[in-house]
Amino acid sequence: MMSLEAYLALFAATFVVVIFPGPTVTLTLGNSLRHGTAAGLLTVAGTQIGLATLLTILLIGFASVMELVGHWFEWIRLAGAAYIIWLGIKAIRTADEPADIEAPQPKGGGFVLQGVLVMLSNAKVLLFFGAFFPQFIDPKGNYIGQLLLAGGTFMVLAALCDGMYALLAGRLREALSAKRVALVHRLSGLIMIGGGVWLALARRS
Repeated sequence: MMSLEAYLALFAATFVVVIFPGPTVTLTLGNSLRHGTAAGLLTVAGTQIGLATLLTILLIGFASVMELVGHWFEWIRLAGAAYIIWLGIKAIRTADEPADIEAPQPKGGGFVLQGVLVMLSNAKVLLFFGAFFPQFIDPKGNYIGQLLLAGGTFMVLAALCDGMYALLAGRLREALSAKRVALVHRLSGLIMIGGGVWLALARRS
């Protein structure tokens, strides 16, 4: 198994990585600001499902999977980017519509699906995992066990960090007066458009 020193180094490096906002955080912030904390937390649940899927792909065999479906990742990435941008535009266009300050209950798994789609559309995450995790894994040890430990640690820290963003954005929304709800909707829309553009301009290395 992974040594304590290697795990502590992995934990510290992972924390630095997940605390920095990326496309999934921009979507979480946008949903929390527009729909409330519950929507943001459901988005986080979706990104966790997507993250677990990517880690499973890494366990199965990163190189073989990329060779098999690698040419589809670019289309998936662009589709995810376009989806985020569309959500942002929709938020801005409906900013002036009458709305209750109380956050509506999210319907179905729409927010979860958004999180899954955005995570899976960011193919660079797989490339990052393929380069990041081996730095802390002992090649003489149990590779699968160490990878599960590293991936589990990444998922837990990512969930805590993204959940914090969702809670803070939801609290901010609830603290605003009704007159400022439209401004919040525009802000959430701009955040999501920015995240979509970010994702669209990202290039696989």
